[in-house]
Amino acid sequence: MRIWIDADGCPRDVKDLVFRAAERLKIPVVMVADRPLARHRSPLITSVVVPRDLDSADRHIAGQLDPGDLVITADLPLAAEVVGRGAIGINPRGELYTEENVRERLSMRDFLMGLRETGAELGGPPPYSRKDKERFAAALDRFLTRALKA
Repeated sequence: MRIWIDADGCPRDVKDLVFRAAERLKIPVVMVADRPLARHRSPLITSVVVPRDLDSADRHIAGQLDPGDLVITADLPLAAEVVGRGAIGINPRGELYTEENVRERLSMRDFLMGLRETGAELGGPPPYSRKDKERFAAALDRFLTRALKA
């Protein structure tokens, strides 16, 4: 099992939580981004820099992951690919992606994109909060506990 981080927009708090869990449990982590990332002292944590093409990080993760891997992403098309390939996806706010909810969220995203194209100003997601960090930590812990028991 590996943990993949779609690192381009991932909050620092999420990365820190994943790094600590990976060190404690000896699980490899791969961060993928289209720009250079800070180096880590741990041999368990690696970074992959992909070309600055649209969705190149997502394509890299989807092409390399194995069933049972964990992917941290807020990107819904990547989440759908992750779930479809038998891996687990969690967003930085601690929500677990399933086949049902990822399809529903993709539909809603497409609907909102259509509204934006007509000129509607809908705003974006709320700022990342302490509560989001706590929900992510709990979701990560649940996944790792289940995965290590299996």
